[in-house]
Amino acid sequence: MASSSGTSSGSPLIQNSGSEEDLQALMDQRKRKRMISNRESARRSRMRKQKHLDDLTAQVSQLRKENHQIITSINITTQRYLNVEADNSILRVQISQLSKRLESLNDIIGFLNSNNGVFGDSSTFNEPAPDSFLQPMGHALP
Repeated sequence: MASSSGTSSGSPLIQNSGSEEDLQALMDQRKRKRMISNRESARRSRMRKQKHLDDLTAQVSQLRKENHQIITSINITTQRYLNVEADNSILRVQISQLSKRLESLNDIIGFLNSNNGVFGDSSTFNEPAPDSFLQPMGHALP
């Protein structure tokens, strides 16, 4: 019996060491799978970060382009506004000058009308209507 108990006691040691080796190999295989999985996950993460960076870079470029277009549009509009303001200033000065001329002409007409006896018969003096100075040439008021 000693031989059978020795044999049976030796056998579990062999099975035990084989089982430990299998367990260690299984753990090593799982560790390698985890490492590969982690590397792949890290690679995907880097790719996502790179894609996000590329998207942000493209967005910055697009926003800069739009900003440049808006600034150009604002500059053009501002220049047009300044031109219109300059034209308006010129027109205001011209209105003022023409109003003074009209007032002077009306004063002359008033003077001529008040001194009608000095210049002779009023029927020979064809006095235009006061508003005729505001009408274009050849278009008298009815």
